[in-house]
Amino acid sequence: MKQTSLGTKLLLAALTLGLLAYFGVQGARYFTDPLSTTAAYAYQVEDSVSVSGWMVREELVLPGEGTGLLQLLREEGERLSAGGAVATVYADQASLDRQQEIAALTARIEQLQFAQEAALGVEVTQKLDLQISQSILSYRTALAADQLREAEKQGGALRTQVMKRDFSVSGAGDLGTQLQELQAQRKTLQSQAAGSVRRITAPKAGLYSAVVDGYETVLTPAGLKELTPSALAAVQPAAGTVSNVGKLVLGESWYYAAPMTAAQEEELKEAGGLRLRFAKGGERDLPVTLAFTGPEENGKVVAVFRGDTYLPELTVVRQQSAQILTGAAEGIRVPREALRIVTETVEDKDGNQEEVRRTGVYCVIGREAVFKPVKSVYSTEHFVLVQADVTADQEALRLRPGDEVIVRASGLYDGKVVRK
Repeated sequence: MKQTSLGTKLLLAALTLGLLAYFGVQGARYFTDPLSTTAAYAYQVEDSVSVSGWMVREELVLPGEGTGLLQLLREEGERLSAGGAVATVYADQASLDRQQEIAALTARIEQLQFAQEAALGVEVTQKLDLQISQSILSYRTALAADQLREAEKQGGALRTQVMKRDFSVSGAGDLGTQLQELQAQRKTLQSQAAGSVRRITAPKAGLYSAVVDGYETVLTPAGLKELTPSALAAVQPAAGTVSNVGKLVLGESWYYAAPMTAAQEEELKEAGGLRLRFAKGGERDLPVTLAFTGPEENGKVVAVFRGDTYLPELTVVRQQSAQILTGAAEGIRVPREALRIVTETVEDKDGNQEEVRRTGVYCVIGREAVFKPVKSVYSTEHFVLVQADVTADQEALRLRPGDEVIVRASGLYDGKVVRK
């Protein structure tokens, strides 16, 4: 009995030692050859400076209207020539109703005139059918883009075209007599409306904006060169600068004034191809140049950037946070520790051999480690952006997004079996 008990204990001890030895060997293998991989992928980084500044434009506030009913005729950012109509002012509600009745009579007259033309040939109705199809498409496009004013405009044109088409089909009655009656009614209303309607026109060419915020005379391009950070921080809208008519944005250039450190401004001077990206209020990166800087104040300056594009989209932008983009780099992102330098022996055209050092990464191809040469285009503490550094006859060694890159392993060499 004692002998059996002792044998069992020895057997259990042997099994325990065997298990410990097995796990010890596996653990040693892990820590001595800890194969770790990751997927390479395309990546882009941008160098930028974050700022908060003010949009400055040359602006002309249009005189406001305190009496009558004002109807604006222009959309935000719409370009106007000198003398172009900005708004219509009606003396009272009766005057507005009279104008609407005149517009309805004019549409009816156009429809009857078209019906007369349609009786002369089918080409007129065919042309109208094409116009109706185009108007339907424009109407749907405006609705999809949430451009309600444009949709209303296209809808009105579509209704007129459909009514013209209806008249061209029915065409009954004495059209000439109806036309004369409608034209007489319109003439009478126009004589009654004389003096009760006034048009406001643009004194200069420019872009129309309905937003008047009081900074039009406070922040001007002419006053930017002497602007200090403290003066910009204390800027306030001018009291009494209001207008229900709107304003004109003059010229083709706009400015963005933002305080920053003098060191940041020096970095931007050396950078080329600056771009401005608004935090909101803009849908694209805007190309800009560093026009000038104001006086230095406690290590800070006001940097003024000038842009010459997309002005119609910026008429309502005033104070806005933004990023000044100084450059960008694109490549394949890999961990920094995945980069390795190997020494290769190469032979020149004369048969001479020499050793060269090449930078690259090892990738798992099948079961083996394959060295793929790369060059670094951007580096950080944790990752590196690289591009393949191969010749035309080495396409098989080109690093591509999706490759399995070896991050950690021991004793690596080209062709080493890393997986069973």
